[in-house]
Amino acid sequence: QVQPVESGGGLVQPGGSLRLSCIASGSILRFYKMGWYWQAPGKQRELVASMTSGGYTNYADSVKGRFTISRDNAKNTVYLQMNSLKPEDSAVYYCNARPNPNVSYWGQGTQVTVSS
Repeated sequence: QVQPVESGGGLVQPGGSLRLSCIASGSILRFYKMGWYWQAPGKQRELVASMTSGGYTNYADSVKGRFTISRDNAKNTVYLQMNSLKPEDSAVYYCNARPNPNVSYWGQGTQVTVSS
């Protein structure tokens, strides 16, 4: 069973930065896609950013130019660098790992709160 584990959330002021980390057991190269999703209270879980094993990235329009997804294969870790944070970025952020299109593993989530 794969259980991604997120870390790096917290409270940050508007305009600040955070880096989220997601570590998976074993090599992340076996996942054809990994990504970050967010879910605010009362809203659906939505894609923030994803990266394929080939390095193709995809971002939600609202975070383009501010967030960057990256990975360190040697550390089995995927990162989400979040800059110029806004209050509307506040949510629980979940890591997702897909070994194939029909299987999806989720982390427990990490809370990000952007507030002054």
